[in-house]
Amino acid sequence: MPVGEAPIKQALKWILEQLEDNPKADRAKLVDEASRRFDLGPLDADFLWRQLADRGKATPGPTP
Repeated sequence: MPVGEAPIKQALKWILEQLEDNPKADRAKLVDEASRRFDLGPLDADFLWRQLADRGKATPGPTP
């Protein structure tokens, strides 16, 4: 990861990489792991949740 990149950006990038490798991964565990790995606070974890939710809305679901 680039030196000087904000930890929150590093965490989001890491989570997205994990989801790319395993789309069915537990998002709660990923946010928790990212929070510990990148030393994030509760507000940062909320931000990660919002980002994941927004990205989930942009992804079309399966067609019936």
